[in-house]
Amino acid sequence: MILYNITIIIDDAIEKDWVSYIKGRYIPEIMATGDFDSNRFLKVLDSPNEGFTYCIQFVAEDLSKYHNYQNRHAATIQAAHQQHFENKFVSFSTVMEYQDTL
Repeated sequence: MILYNITIIIDDAIEKDWVSYIKGRYIPEIMATGDFDSNRFLKVLDSPNEGFTYCIQFVAEDLSKYHNYQNRHAATIQAAHQQHFENKFVSFSTVMEYQDTL
């Protein structure tokens, strides 16, 4: 299982509009690709950054599903988000593989 995590730090002034966009458009568009099995939307409570920090997580069955999303859908979805909130956020993403626990 693969976890695709996007961490986004947003300006205070756009939080409500941004959350509405993420819940109403961004997450549904990514889930509609069929490449991910589930998602989570989290607010970081102890962020050292100015503004608000959120994490959006998507779980894929395997790395090929994640790569399919990146190759076929990511650019379009990310461009729409960038255009809507230009210069009002910074983000980075990480891709992690679930490991068995003892």
